[in-house]
Parts: sequence; structure tokens; C-alpha cells
Amino acid sequence: MEKSLLKKIKSGTTVYGTCITSTSPTWPAVAFQAGLDFVFLDTEHIPLERMEISRMCQTFRAMGVAPIVRIPSPDPYRACQMIDAGAEGIVAPYLERLDQIKELVGALKYRPLKGELLSRILDNQEAIDPILGQYLTNWNEGNVCIANIESVPALENLELLLAYRGLDAVFVGPHDLSISLGLPEQYDHPVFEEAVKRIIRISRENGLAVGIHFSEAPERQIRWMKEGVNLIIHSSDLAMFSQRLQFDMNTIKQAAGEKSRTGSNGGIVV
Repeated sequence: MEKSLLKKIKSGTTVYGTCITSTSPTWPAVAFQAGLDFVFLDTEHIPLERMEISRMCQTFRAMGVAPIVRIPSPDPYRACQMIDAGAEGIVAPYLERLDQIKELVGALKYRPLKGELLSRILDNQEAIDPILGQYLTNWNEGNVCIANIESVPALENLELLLAYRGLDAVFVGPHDLSISLGLPEQYDHPVFEEAVKRIIRISRENGLAVGIHFSEAPERQIRWMKEGVNLIIHSSDLAMFSQRLQFDMNTIKQAAGEKSRTGSNGGIVV
């Protein structure tokens, strides 16, 4: 199936998705029925293996929902593996240096080219042959290259990182960013909010789509949409199931005269 997510975000369209942790074959139909443009498959924090990810990517794509995979570390070889498995986009976590951005772009836009020649091309030390360039463009058409920005060092290098040609989008990692700022999970703190606003502003100035992932109520997504977010990554299957189940069970127990309890957000860390 033709890759279309990149076209949507390049046109400025707002796109909608959620994080899927379950390998159940019924979830792609649920995602399609919900009108999602993409699903976020996280192999950094969720125990999903390469074969499982490949099966999930192929099924979601068959339903017309673009699979975006976050790899465990900034590894261009792992990124290529996930694209080969059927991912339409790759998120590399905790990017802080320009060389990490270059390697991600190399994996997403120049695959299967590797090694010294690729390094020279990425460093603008060698012009790419037109025939090879056209081949690589066709081979990698529609791949979405996404940087996870989630630390103070990334903020310090933000203008340099986000100006590199070939990057398509930015995911803000609110949990890790709040930790790096010394404000654990204080998502309404002015310093955290100013950091996110700056990421959004510089992303948009460079023509990049930008999103932030929360596993809480929709109001957080709506708040950041007003600031310029156009990649809506809302919650996850596990978080929504956990939150709804806790709410319903507490309601039932209260009706039975039992004490209710408050749980977690479903164990999702972003």
C-alpha cells in the first residue's frame, strides 16, 4: 500500500494516532474505525520483538493506518530493520547531537546505502551520483524521519538539530523532558511549558511536523494543538483500557458500598 502519512504532514494536515502495545490482530480494525492516520509502536519501553513488529506493521498498513516505530536507541541499523519490517516512520529516542540526526536521516532517506560513502554524502563532502540519488529517492519514498526531543542537551542544540535537511518531524517526550529539566511529571510547570513551546516554534520554523504524547485526558492534546502541534499522539491501548477499567470498577464497587481506589496511567512512560 502506498505510503501517505508523509504527504499529509508535509501539506500541513493534522494527523491523529495512538500508541498500540498489544499484538492482537483485532487492533488494526479498531484503529481504522477510529479514523486514525497512524499508530505509534514503541519498542523502547514496550517488550515487542522484531517479528511481532513486522506482523503489526504489515497488518496496520493493510488497513490504511501508517505504523510509526520508535526504536530502542539512536541506531541507524535498527531503523533500517524496522523500515524493512514495514514501518512507515521511525522515531529515534533521546537525540542530542547532530551526528545522531544525520545517522537517522541516512537510514530513512538513503537506505540501503551505508558506510563511508554515506557518511561523506551526509557531511556534504561528496555529491551523490544523479542515478543513485534518484534510485534512493524512489526506494525511500514516503519514509517519515522523526526525532525524539526529550532532554536539556537537546534543547541547547535545538536550532542546529532541527535545521538538518531530511528530518520530517519531532516527537516531544514529555516524561523524559520533565525529568531532564528537574521537574518530574510537572507538565503544567511554566519552565516545562516554555521548553515545549520553544520546541514547537523551532520545529514549525523548519517546516517540521511536531507532536507530544500524553496518556491522560484529551484536554492536554487540545491545549498543545492550539500551540501548533499537528501530530496528535493520544494515549495508548493499555492506558485507555486501564483508566476505563479502573473508573468502571470503582463505580461498581462504590455502588456496592466498597471503597474505591486510584490507580496509575497504565504503565506507559513516554
